[in-house]
Amino acid sequence: MFRRALLATAFAVALLSTASAATVSYTAHLSGAREVPKNDSKGTGKLDATYDTATKVLNYTLTFEGLTGPATAAHFHGPAPRGQNAGVLAPIGDKNPTSPVTGTVTLSEDQAKELHAGKVYVNVHTAANPGGEIRGQVARVSSKKKTTAAMKSAPATMAPSATATAPATKTQ
Repeated sequence: MFRRALLATAFAVALLSTASAATVSYTAHLSGAREVPKNDSKGTGKLDATYDTATKVLNYTLTFEGLTGPATAAHFHGPAPRGQNAGVLAPIGDKNPTSPVTGTVTLSEDQAKELHAGKVYVNVHTAANPGGEIRGQVARVSSKKKTTAAMKSAPATMAPSATATAPATKTQ
C-alpha cells in the first residue's frame, strides 16, 4: 500500500514538473530596411528558434543570403525595441559564419525576460556594413501561427465519409 502511494506521488510530481516547463517558438525576419540606420542591402535572413523555459536554452537556426559579401559576424543583441541599437548578448556561430548557422545559447533570467518582451534582435555584419547589414527583431510565434504552419506542413488526410444507406426495399 505504501509503495503504491509513493509511486503515485512520484508520478504526480513528474507530471507537475513537466507541465510547468514549456517550449516557446520565436522567429525573426532580417533585412537591411530593419537595420538602424536602414541600408539598401538586398540581403535577407530568417531566424527560427525555440526556448526551453526549464533549461533556459535557446536553440536556433539562422539562414541568410544576398549579402554584399561574406558575413563577418552574427549576434543576438539587446535589450532594445525596434528602431534602437543595443550591445551584444551572445554570438551566433563563429567568426565569419556561413548560412545556415545552428546552435544553442543559455539565457540568464533577465535575458529570457527581454526575449519574451520582444527586446532582442539578430544582426548579421559584413565588411561593407560593420555595424550590421541585416537585422530582425525576435518575436514570439503565436500559437495560432504555429497551428496554421503545422496544418500546412502536415500531410493531407481525408475525413471519414458518411455513407448513405438506402432504405431496404422489399422485392416480391
